[in-house]
Formats: sequence, C-alpha cells, structure tokens
Amino acid sequence: MNIAQYLDSTYLKTPAQAGISENETLQIDKDLTQEAIDNGIFAVMIRPDYVSEIKKYIQGKNSNVVVGTVIGFHEGTYSIEEKITEAAQAIKDGADELDFVINYNAYLEGNVDWVKEEFVKCTQLCIQHHKVAKWIIEIAALTDAQIADLTQHISEWAEENFSEKDLPSIFVKSSTGFYQTIGGKPNGATFEGVKIMLDNAGKLPVKAAGGVRTPEDAEKMIKMGVKRIGTSSALALIKNQSASQGY
Repeated sequence: MNIAQYLDSTYLKTPAQAGISENETLQIDKDLTQEAIDNGIFAVMIRPDYVSEIKKYIQGKNSNVVVGTVIGFHEGTYSIEEKITEAAQAIKDGADELDFVINYNAYLEGNVDWVKEEFVKCTQLCIQHHKVAKWIIEIAALTDAQIADLTQHISEWAEENFSEKDLPSIFVKSSTGFYQTIGGKPNGATFEGVKIMLDNAGKLPVKAAGGVRTPEDAEKMIKMGVKRIGTSSALALIKNQSASQGY
C-alpha cells in the first residue's frame, strides 16, 4: 500500500510553543516540505503564518505537494468572522486545504445553530475558491454519542448546502493533537472514534489525525475507509518505522 498519498505531514507548533524563532520554524517547515517532495507525501500541514513562503518554496521546486493550514486553531472558539478572515488570508497566501477547528464548545453547550452557521459560511468560502475544507471535531472532547451526532450533523449540513460534486472536498477530521486529556486518554485519532465518524459521515471523507504512529495502524485506518491521515511522523511511516511520540 502506498501510504504516502494519504498523508498530511504536519508541524503545527508556534515558535513560542517550541521555544525557537520564527526563522527556525520556517526552516522546519521547509525541511518538512522538502521531505514531502522527495518522498511523494501528499501534503504538508503548517500554521497560517508560513503558508505564503512554503507555497513559493513548492512552486520553486515545480512540485505538486499540497499546502494545508489550520483555522481557529486549536481551541475552535474563534468567532465566525475571525475564522472567515483567517481563512480568506490563508487562501490569498496560497493554501490549498483549510482545516477548521469546529466550535465544539458551542456544540457541547447546545448551540448547534452557531456551529451550523460557521460550518456553512466557512465551507462556502473554501468551495468558492476551489479549496478543500476539513472540519476538526476534537473527538477526545466528545462522548461516542456526541462524535456520532456531530459527524452526522456535518454530513447533513454539507448535503443540504452544497452540491454532490463538492462533497469530496468537505472532510470530517478527528483531532487537533493539542487537546489536553487526563488520565492518559488518547488526544488524537483512535480506531473506535474513527469508526464512529466513518459510520456517520455519509458521503463525506474522513481524516484521522494524531496518534497514528505505526505503518500497520496507518494501513488499518486506510482499510477502514479513512481518506487522509495527519501525522508528524510521515517519513517514519513510509519508511516502515514506528514513531515513539509526536502528533
């Protein structure tokens, strides 16, 4: 199985989180991108501040590696207007795919109309510009029933508001990798959580993000039906190695 074509090679730490400079962060992103170019990895997933430079880098290499970025990251509590503004800038800078953190706190508080409005408005922006929109639901913050319900809502909203041809460009994604869990609970994709997403996503593709640390796990996710995998260990996975830590 060619795992590389399913991978979003990911680096999402801010300079402050990593204790390094912006230039050092940009160099990490460039190294990640070159790794993707050299190994046929589908996409790189980076912070919005670095999209413009990485897009230029990829174009300079005459490569087809896709540039993805995150919006409303990582809490998802940004206003709809803030998410649209951030997304519009990322699109202007050359992002091909935008991974939005859905306002799962609003969902948990019962404010489903808010969540629907942000989903529809932000997805419309992406579809209008021929971009892919992925919606991170943060499964570690949800019960199994909530994972099923929120995934089903997203599927229904997508079918109600977008054409059949647009649906493959609207993903449901499991995790940010930054959610703080307690008691050693996984904060990324689990087979159980992803199975629930797949069972409720309807015609929408599913992305498993975080916690996929062995080639065997990646292959199992793909065979389950996952279309993309977000990982900070992309090179290890395609070289048939296991990642001991990371996203």
